[in-house]
Amino acid sequence: MEFRKLHPLFGVEIIGVDVARPMTAGEFQPIRAALDEHGLLLFRDQDIDDEQQVAFSEHFGPLEKTISANPAGGTLFARQSNLDIRTGDLIPPEDRRMIYQKANYLWHSDSSYKATPSLCSLLSGRLCPPEGGNTEFADMAAAYDALPGETRRQLEGLVAEHSMIHSRAQVDPRVLTDAEKAELPAVRQTMVRVNPVTGRKSLYIGAHCSHVVGWPEEEGRAFVRHLTETAIRPEFCHSHAWRTGDILVWDNRRLLHRATAYDATRYKRLMQRTTVAGDGPTVRQ
Repeated sequence: MEFRKLHPLFGVEIIGVDVARPMTAGEFQPIRAALDEHGLLLFRDQDIDDEQQVAFSEHFGPLEKTISANPAGGTLFARQSNLDIRTGDLIPPEDRRMIYQKANYLWHSDSSYKATPSLCSLLSGRLCPPEGGNTEFADMAAAYDALPGETRRQLEGLVAEHSMIHSRAQVDPRVLTDAEKAELPAVRQTMVRVNPVTGRKSLYIGAHCSHVVGWPEEEGRAFVRHLTETAIRPEFCHSHAWRTGDILVWDNRRLLHRATAYDATRYKRLMQRTTVAGDGPTVRQ
């Protein structure tokens, strides 16, 4: 097993591992330790199916089921694709399924809209276009460290409201049905998270983060925007250009991420994401 840095601040490519092969707890341990230390892991040239992805993902912990609004709702996968799950045909750009996925272009942390947010996500590139469609990451630990001491003191104890309804409304307020909205009540999350292994602090924000609880709403939203602008400064970001067979694993406690555009009317794309559940709420709801 060899580790190669992806960015000066975070991320490593792990070489010499076949994630489709069953592995022991001892074999997995350095991979799990690398996630805590580096926040982002890349495995290239992985020939993997859904069952093998689930098996590898479960080494990190129990998996979430996908919300019903996702095209693969109710399964262990969040499907990111422009292909119809039944026919394999390209989905038209104006289709609700493609509009729903446009919110992935916003900087976010997966499942921060759930009372128990996720630990990490695993995304496998099953079919990647030859150009476009990068996934970008921002290091919220480095961003936290870069904040003035006064701002870090201000953040201590602050709680924000997170909501899928809030994030999807930034794309199209009509994209979620009333039933889907009822499934997704707003939750509260601490604005600073601490990695229990390393002790390192990270901002906890993103597109699902609406406002600061207890503050005037617009003032709270302006503060969240300011923190986000800090977190996505170029020196804190890494852009991953996908190749078919890539698998990325990222720590949702530490990293924001977003999709970027590709020509969905010309190229086929299929990405399968499994999401590992966290170990509990960040604050009392």
